[in-house]
Order: sequence, then C-alpha cells, then structure tokens
Amino acid sequence: MNRRMILPLLFGLIGAAILISLGTWQMQRLQWKQAVLAEIEARIVADPVPLPADPQDPRDRYLPVQAEGVLTGEGLRVLASRKMVGAGYRRIAVMETGGRRVLVDLGFVAEGEAVDLPQAAVRVLGNLHWPSEVDSYTPKPDAKTGLWFARDVPAMAQALRADPVLIVARDPVVPQIEPLPVDTSSIPNDHLGYAATWFSLALGWLGMTVLFLWRIRRRNA
Repeated sequence: MNRRMILPLLFGLIGAAILISLGTWQMQRLQWKQAVLAEIEARIVADPVPLPADPQDPRDRYLPVQAEGVLTGEGLRVLASRKMVGAGYRRIAVMETGGRRVLVDLGFVAEGEAVDLPQAAVRVLGNLHWPSEVDSYTPKPDAKTGLWFARDVPAMAQALRADPVLIVARDPVVPQIEPLPVDTSSIPNDHLGYAATWFSLALGWLGMTVLFLWRIRRRNA
C-alpha cells in the first residue's frame, strides 16, 4: 500500500468506527426507552387506588386513582387539538374532595362548542399527571378569552385556588366532554431515527474514504 494512503485510510476507519458506535449507542437507548414506555403503560392501566393524601411528582406520575367529590363549576380551558376533529380545548375543572380542592382534566371539547361546567357530585377515575408542556416559548394565558396554551399544573392550581394535583379523567365525567386519557404518545422516542442517521453517516463516510483512496491510487498510477 502506498504510504500516502495510510493516513486517509486510518482517518476513514476511525471516523466510521465513531459513527457506528454512536448508532449502536442509540439502538441501546431505543431498547431502554421501549422498556420505560412499557413500564409506564403498565402503570397507567393498573388498578386504581384512592387519591393519596400528598401526591408528588415524579413519584406518583401516571398513578391510577379514583376519587369522589363535587365539581364546583370553576375551571379553565387549555388549547388542544384532535386528529380528524381539529382544534378545541381541554376543560380543566375544580373538584372538592376530602376537604381539599384538586384539578380534574375532564377531556376535549371541539372549537365552537360551548359546555358549561356543572356543579354536581361526581366520581372520577383517571391518572395523576404533571404534564411537561410549558417552555420559554409558551404564551401566557389570554386575558380576554381566558384560554391557556399549555397545562401548567402549578399555575393552573394557583389561578383556581386549588392544590397542584391534576387527575386526567379516563372515563366520562360530564357527558358533553370526551375524555383524553393519559397515554405514552406524548413521550418522545426518536432513538431509531437517530441510529439510522448515525449509520447512514458511517456508510457515507466509508464511501467517501474509498473514493478518496481510489483517487490517490489512480493519481499515483
């Protein structure tokens, strides 16, 4: 082998090895994430328990609970959308139960539909959740319409004078409101795509290395 080809060859092999190792690491992360999602899904559908006295995130995130109480008629709307339906909003209500006020995500109402929150005794079956929907780009709630743009449990609780506890209803509580139960669809799992990207880059890197070595050999010839 020509001496001028040794350094490019080593550079190509080392670079490809790094890219392949990154792709392999992403495949390992994919297996880990799939196991985590399976564990969360099993937790979501487990048998419900009474609402804990002091639920905390992340310890009690996704915990299935059941609670009986009274809807106070207070609440707010959070912008949302559904496939095949379009824009709408989630109805977040206040429920008094066990001497405290908690939040209940009753579900989805399509845009243009008006549904008043009743003052009624209810039984709620759902999951505790503290959604991670707020970032630096999330607008503040609209002062005119009262519409929120993300579920921010501490802020919603403060606005409604309730404990920072959110139960996402699994079954209908108010007939006109369709439940949007907790699931794992909002948890990102892009590791397979990342792995494909790294492996593609490794293949391209090796191809460019072979082409470069071929040009050196041809020039020397």
